[in-house]
Amino acid sequence: MARISKKRKEALAKIDSERAYSLTDACSLVKEVSTTKFDPSVDICVRLGVDPRKANQMVRGTVALPHGTGKDMKVLVLCTPDKEQEAIDAGADFVGLDEYIDKIKGGWTGIDVIITMPAVMGKVGALGRILGPRGLMPNPKTGTVTMDVGKAVAEVKAGKIDFKVDKYGIIHSAVGKASFESSMIRENANELIQTLIKMKPSSAKGTYIRSIYISSTMSPSIQVDAKSLIA
Repeated sequence: MARISKKRKEALAKIDSERAYSLTDACSLVKEVSTTKFDPSVDICVRLGVDPRKANQMVRGTVALPHGTGKDMKVLVLCTPDKEQEAIDAGADFVGLDEYIDKIKGGWTGIDVIITMPAVMGKVGALGRILGPRGLMPNPKTGTVTMDVGKAVAEVKAGKIDFKVDKYGIIHSAVGKASFESSMIRENANELIQTLIKMKPSSAKGTYIRSIYISSTMSPSIQVDAKSLIA
């Protein structure tokens, strides 16, 4: 049996596993129990009462976090030459088309987001088997297939993220870093949760927000009182 480290024991002792905390308390507590030597991400898991196998219950979209994720997002823009300068001016890390398509085919995926244009989706679509499993495939629903590439790049750099319910009905997302003020983590998490509430499918029956947990990298999870947020 694996030994529980001293720091892990101390972190577990601070959390009441039988209690659902307010979002404010949970965001303060997650900072207390984060003991890594690096600045860990703070993640949220929201279990929804939906069946992702049904197209009319798929929950997918984007949200602009007020304080960003704390991560420097690497953005690749695949576009025609007339749009390259617009993408560069907006802060894109990589801009081009055929040369980057060839790099991706060769195994390169050193980016966090890919933004492209409708006119070149025919070429980008061929990368589906590589990009799809990594969550990098551009999609009009998340604003990553657009003619306004400059705006899309600026939004991603400012903290816009996309989310998609997994096959178990759970949304996983980063909502900041442990170095953030607890109020910043709370505001980011609340923005995501309220966005999910607004996106409730009309076909979803019963309890929609079933559970919410927040944690940082390598820390125990903390249950959040979902009912207080739905109100």
